[in-house]
Amino acid sequence: MDKRDQSGKDEIILRQLEVIRTMTENSLSRMGTDFWGAPAPTRKDMPAADGKMPSKAPTASDGQTAADGAGGTEAPPREDIEDLKRELESYIGLAAVKREVRDLINLASVEQLRRQHGLPTADMSLHMVFTGNPGTGKTTIARLMARIYHSLGLLSRGQLVEVDRSGLVAGYVGQTALKTRKVIDAALGGVLFIDEAYALNGSGANDFGQEAIDTLLKAMEDHREDLVVIAAGYDGLMEDFIRSNPGLESRFNRFLHFDDYTADELLAIFRMQCEKGCYTLEEAAEAPLRALLEERMKDAGSFGNARGVRNLFEQILVRQAGRLAAMDEVSREDLMRITAADVTAAEDL
Repeated sequence: MDKRDQSGKDEIILRQLEVIRTMTENSLSRMGTDFWGAPAPTRKDMPAADGKMPSKAPTASDGQTAADGAGGTEAPPREDIEDLKRELESYIGLAAVKREVRDLINLASVEQLRRQHGLPTADMSLHMVFTGNPGTGKTTIARLMARIYHSLGLLSRGQLVEVDRSGLVAGYVGQTALKTRKVIDAALGGVLFIDEAYALNGSGANDFGQEAIDTLLKAMEDHREDLVVIAAGYDGLMEDFIRSNPGLESRFNRFLHFDDYTADELLAIFRMQCEKGCYTLEEAAEAPLRALLEERMKDAGSFGNARGVRNLFEQILVRQAGRLAAMDEVSREDLMRITAADVTAAEDL
């Protein structure tokens, strides 16, 4: 083969590889952090995966820290509660959680009506404990609950601030209370979501987790009209954590358990990822994909449920890119198609 011909072919292959890389990155960046809702539109101003247009509320997915806060910004308008109910029902799986959330909506709605008619209302605690393995939708539902409570007028802003132990506990005496209060200030008017909350129960004389707990309990009492705290983590560990402290036990009296996803639900989440990224899963790929999901979901804790599906999806795209790079010509349909070979090749990743 003439050197110029070979050079020209190499240049075409390099261009194809760049196109594949760029399209893959763009597809993944459009998918957002939630995996449960309806496929995202492909128009330019695309809403986030939770169905809302991007907002300024401080959440972990916005790349803000809790300390950034929401002070000085205008409270967002209330969403229609019926729209939020429809969004809840659009999520894949979560059957038991959906029932609990519907009950909470009904209870809060009735309490709000009683208040409007000058009738006495029950001293209802809105604080909750979410239990379950990673990737089962806890953060997604916490974000939705913040918007629901705002829609019903129970919270003034409806933002979600997400932290873990490292966001609350400092390393020196007196700093933990200040750090925790800064997070609480950012969460006022919305929901403070504490992931792996049981980690606050540290051990040793130099651990300041208890100081964070005490500061939280005081804030939950002082700001009971405009702050909701959701503590989340594994089953068992969360029950032990709540029962370890009378103050926690008196404030957290509502537990929502998030079941692991079934193989059918995980497949549905994978198909939704395909729709969001403008990919097509060929029929022959369904069986090996189900087999791969069933194998990985045997260890639900390490697989990560919906997060595991996202990781697997990205691994399959890597294999697809390798297959396309070996082709002389790559069409638009080729770029969109996920084959059985792509799925099988991802088994070893």
